[in-house]
Amino acid sequence: MDAPSTDPLLAPFSIKGVTLRNRIMSTSHACGLGDADHMPGETYQRYHVEKARGGLALTMFGGSSYVGGDSLWAGGQLSVATDRVIPYLRQFAERVHAEGAALMIQLTHLGRRAETNSQNWLPAIAPSPVREIGHRAIPREMDREDIDRVVAEFAAAARRAKEGGLDGLETMTHGHLIGQFLSPITNRRTDEFGGSLENRCRFGLMVHEAIRREVGDDFPVGIRMTIDEAAEGGVGFEESVEIVRLFEREGLADFINANYGRIDTELALATDCMPGMAVRSAPWIERAGAFRREIGLPVFHAAKIGDVATARHAIREGLLDMVAMTRAHIADPHIVAKLMRGEEHRIRPCVGASHCMGEKRPTCLHNAAAGRERHWPHEVQPSAGPKRRVAVVGGGPAGLEAARISAARGHDVVLFEAANALGGQLRLGCEAGWRTDLQSLIDWRANELDVLGADVRLNVLATAETVMEEAPDVVIVATGGMPGDGFVAGAELLTDPWDVLTGAVKPAGEVLVFDGTGRHVGPILAEKAHAAGAGLTYLMVDDVIAKELVYAERVIWRKRFAEMGLRPEPEWELMAVSRRGNGLEALAQNQLTGEQRAYAADMVIADAGTLPVDEVYQDLRAGAMNGGRTDTEALTSGTPQPGLDDGLCVFRIGDALSSRNVAAAVYDALRLCSPM
Repeated sequence: MDAPSTDPLLAPFSIKGVTLRNRIMSTSHACGLGDADHMPGETYQRYHVEKARGGLALTMFGGSSYVGGDSLWAGGQLSVATDRVIPYLRQFAERVHAEGAALMIQLTHLGRRAETNSQNWLPAIAPSPVREIGHRAIPREMDREDIDRVVAEFAAAARRAKEGGLDGLETMTHGHLIGQFLSPITNRRTDEFGGSLENRCRFGLMVHEAIRREVGDDFPVGIRMTIDEAAEGGVGFEESVEIVRLFEREGLADFINANYGRIDTELALATDCMPGMAVRSAPWIERAGAFRREIGLPVFHAAKIGDVATARHAIREGLLDMVAMTRAHIADPHIVAKLMRGEEHRIRPCVGASHCMGEKRPTCLHNAAAGRERHWPHEVQPSAGPKRRVAVVGGGPAGLEAARISAARGHDVVLFEAANALGGQLRLGCEAGWRTDLQSLIDWRANELDVLGADVRLNVLATAETVMEEAPDVVIVATGGMPGDGFVAGAELLTDPWDVLTGAVKPAGEVLVFDGTGRHVGPILAEKAHAAGAGLTYLMVDDVIAKELVYAERVIWRKRFAEMGLRPEPEWELMAVSRRGNGLEALAQNQLTGEQRAYAADMVIADAGTLPVDEVYQDLRAGAMNGGRTDTEALTSGTPQPGLDDGLCVFRIGDALSSRNVAAAVYDALRLCSPM
């Protein structure tokens, strides 16, 4: 018999008769995978089942499952407002339990966060008619009939959760309806539901009393709440402690899932509740530990706890009872399994890029299989077919991922990289000080290639002859791209943006930056120019900074521009650059009015994306059985490319194909190489 583990993360934890096999969990979040009729169908279930298969103790879902028809937003919410959900929950619970994990749901009413101009087109309701900036509705003040109705809806939803075979539930109070009653910022009432702390708690107590009557005393019921709104006039740390003590005294809560700050703006979400790359690791973990010391209930917590060492510290030092690694499990749902196998060094790290928080959630910049479990594996299986010699040209994210998957499939892999280090354009992305964690995307793949025994050759500018000397069966060209000029007249006068990013050229004098993509490059160039003390004009083709990025990245760039005192000029197109005396003149046209304006500058830098560097591909494709063509039907359906057994096949992926982003590059590699 194996000796019991001494790792505190692997110690079991029990709550109300439910035994959790270890201390690692995933919290509820809006993953956007619900069916069109708001049910947790096959895609939704597989996303969570994969985490259970990967060894975690508890996966919570339904961020946030709505209890009533006036609590909807666009984005794949689940409905627990009808008994139709019960068979789905039973199937879901059976599948998660079969993998050894527990399953709990988050119930909520959004209150003022509900959308009023989609789906049911009902007015938002709230304790007071205080508008939320983030979701924009001006809510209707609830009367007693509304209050009683919503309380009954919570109770009915809790009954469905228990009948569905779930292991427990939590209510979402943080920024949602219950929390809106708790906070003086959103509760301006003068009746028995407003004013004093006891009055502001009344609605939440009524909800939990009704839930407890439905589910009984042996069914775990928790509260996800902010332990400090960190805002003037809001609920502070001490008052949050008093709120929990009141629920605890009444026997209405069995655990607290601790959040921090507010969630009513994009900035608050990106820096407080779901902090991204711009925020330090685990920013509120000590605060959550201090909260735990003040109350008698178990405390769970999630906020950028992305690595096992931090999670272990939280449990060992008694800061938390259950440590939530939610986004980390999007990057790698097999964290616990790897930990138990002694492969902690092989855990794919979450870098906090926030890509999973965007409109295409929960897709991961780092893990293309996330949210696509119905079609693509998280753990690459060895190929049952012939072993092939695979040559990968280019060591950026596309090439690294192609080499990793091919090696994991059991193929003989050689990777050529022209530079003295791996990473390609991703290394340039680290040039913004708050995005240095991107390096982990490179380092993890380099480590995997080493473990898998791939042959990685740096400082090799591969030619067709170099590649063919390896007698490959398959060549994957991932040579990336070089900066495009946007077909601007006088483009030869533009300063290469990559020279500025790498520090080869220092911005000086009057600098004009033109952002033609809405990606990271333009803002990083602006930061470089500002840091160098240059004068700066920032023109952009879009109406907002970083428009192509997810909201959690956009808002950080807006914040940084505000801190630097930079005012971008939106909706301008760079038309031409010409010499003017000892300097330059940039001609731009306003897209709204057609006005043309000339800007004097000493340096003009444009981000117009990249154009493929594909000479090797063009040289190789003529001799390939597939003519260098990728069969898109096979690519998107997850089947092997035709002709693989007929002779040399050549493919290209990532920016060697077209200018996109890291997520697209990694997904290219997954779809091409997993079936190979």
